[in-house]
Amino acid sequence: MKPFVLLATRDHDKAARDEYESVRLHAGLAPDELVHLRVEAGPLPRLHLEDYSGVLLGGSPFNISDAVKSDLQLRIESDIRNVVDHIVAADFPFLGMCYGIGTVTVHLGGTVDRTYGEGLGAIEVRLTEAAADDPVLAGIPDSFYAFVGHKEACNGVPPGAVLLGAGQACPVQMYRYGSNVYVTQFHPELDIESLAQRMQIYRNAGYFHPDDYDILIEMARNSGVREYPHLLLRNFVTRYATD
Repeated sequence: MKPFVLLATRDHDKAARDEYESVRLHAGLAPDELVHLRVEAGPLPRLHLEDYSGVLLGGSPFNISDAVKSDLQLRIESDIRNVVDHIVAADFPFLGMCYGIGTVTVHLGGTVDRTYGEGLGAIEVRLTEAAADDPVLAGIPDSFYAFVGHKEACNGVPPGAVLLGAGQACPVQMYRYGSNVYVTQFHPELDIESLAQRMQIYRNAGYFHPDDYDILIEMARNSGVREYPHLLLRNFVTRYATD
């Protein structure tokens, strides 16, 4: 099987490793089946899409709507944008998680701002009628819970995209563009333990008040988040794995 590739932008070694392992585990991939490219570590080499079954883009400490951006952030955005341009043009299998939805939305001419940011926690995702026959959402109920935590979000579905999952505080939780480009605002890779690890790393990053850590972890354990977000990852891999 051609491997999948995870593009990462996390500038924290443990956060990057944890994210990779969470994606790999819940996607059902062996270590040699998921290539880890850390875009923040250096300029992204040219990505030959024909070498991969699909591309995944993880979350990020950076925000597209930041008013002030470092040279590193600007370089990361440029590298990711160049890859996304090719992916969208080719309608190549892609799953962008959290940061990915913002990247694709901007590419499609949509708006990413701070209107629909969500604090760290679990939210209900409601699937739309358009999701009923989508193979990436096979076996996932019309309503399920998933973990979120983001300061920005797309302000509406961008032109040409099909809404697949909606939320209350943040209306756009998942959409598809073309036949093979998927993005989610929620984190399909997170379970309780990986959420706790990420919260510890980003405890002082402004996603939640540091003193609320224990309370939020307890709420997460009682949130109703089960296997359904992870099934999305596994469905994506099952659909697009190629020899």
